[in-house]
Amino acid sequence: MSSFLNQFPTTDPGGILELRDRQFAAELMATALLHFDLFTWLEANPGASTSEISEKLGIKERPADVMLTLCQAYGLVAGHPEAVRLTAMGREHLVKESPWFLGPYFVPVRDTPVVRGFLDVLKTGKPGNWQAKSDGKDWHQSMLDPEFAREFTALMNSRGLVFGQGLARGLAPLLGERRTLLDVAGGSGIYSSTLVAYHPQLQATVLEQAPVDAITRAEIARHGLEGRVEVVTADMFADAWPEVDIILLSNVLHDWDFPEVRRLLEKAAEALPSGGLLVIHDAFIRDDKSGPVAVAEYSALLMNITQGKCYSPAEFGGLLEDLGFAVGAYQDTVANRGFMTGVKL
Repeated sequence: MSSFLNQFPTTDPGGILELRDRQFAAELMATALLHFDLFTWLEANPGASTSEISEKLGIKERPADVMLTLCQAYGLVAGHPEAVRLTAMGREHLVKESPWFLGPYFVPVRDTPVVRGFLDVLKTGKPGNWQAKSDGKDWHQSMLDPEFAREFTALMNSRGLVFGQGLARGLAPLLGERRTLLDVAGGSGIYSSTLVAYHPQLQATVLEQAPVDAITRAEIARHGLEGRVEVVTADMFADAWPEVDIILLSNVLHDWDFPEVRRLLEKAAEALPSGGLLVIHDAFIRDDKSGPVAVAEYSALLMNITQGKCYSPAEFGGLLEDLGFAVGAYQDTVANRGFMTGVKL
């Protein structure tokens, strides 16, 4: 087994990861300011709900939530989603009639490819193409290409070691006598690998589709964990999940909109026995949509390239309660990530 799997860094790399995670946030703000004149509209319509804003400005619900969450995290609006209103900062600096209006400062990025992409995402609700690639494929389509899948899996693997180690430590008091883990859409298998390295009682199964499954098997072999982590090739939506004691959804749900999120949680409920543990590991927005800023910025990136966003513990919790789970509290781990749990009743 690779010796570094259960060695922990002494520093938190959150600040470094934020450099990448915030990549699209400025362009989303520019889109809201220059293409929708959002703040001037809010000055004329104080207390509008997010659904009303979506309807009046022609913006789909998911990207509207991401946009307004980012504005709220930046301190430009308050009251999202029930009654959105401008803060003093938003009113003074982002309303056209204000003498301190900063809109012209953003004009140079008004028609950049990323801003144009955000404009399409906001209007249609559909993700843009991956990092403005010319082939027009979004992330989900791109993952079916072997070369892209290798590159993206390596990208995720580079941060997954630290994330997985933080998760492994956080779960220690919650595992109890449970022994079998299903890592759904587990990518390179780094989360399964770190969890079994930290918890010797665990056996793991990674559920992945082709062509990622071959990458997963190679990575698990590289860590010398073939005897403790297996790979099942399957479509997580279409195929049945193996029955296990623990199901892990790590950085999975943020790729999907509510209907797909609910379907994945339904499949988890079907696969887990009474007393089984569901673990959702992700970057979480606060329940009041006020931040953290780093997660709101990351959600802007996700909204652009996937069908999802960053969700709050309350959003997941409501779905889990409906599906017969006792919902656990959210816990921070490392680098603006954390996890919440549900125990199948």
